Amino acid sequence: MSLKLTEQAANRIQHFLQQDEHAIGFRVKIKKMGCSGWGYDVSIAHHKQDDDTTFEDRGITLIVPRQDLDKVKGTTIDYEKQGINQIFVYKNPNATGSCGCGESFTTN
Repeated sequence: MSLKLTEQAANRIQHFLQQDEHAIGFRVKIKKMGCSGWGYDVSIAHHKQDDDTTFEDRGITLIVPRQDLDKVKGTTIDYEKQGINQIFVYKNPNATGSCGCGESFTTN
């Protein structure tokens, strides 16, 4: 399995999926952003693309474009409350660095 969810992340994603009757899963993409180069782009998925790979964890379908698999392989997605803020946190073993604000990461 390429992606893993903590119980907190799965519960939060499940909450979003239950709000959308057309949802088929949780899409995790990588895009160029921030000062380090790569960032996570997550959304509720309504359809699967031909180049998508799917994983199941904790009852959630995770959908990743094939070209992003190397950048997210082994990543654990967590969900944390930090004061009044609530965010998804990505523990990515492929990240070799990140920007100071944590918005983006680099890989080899």
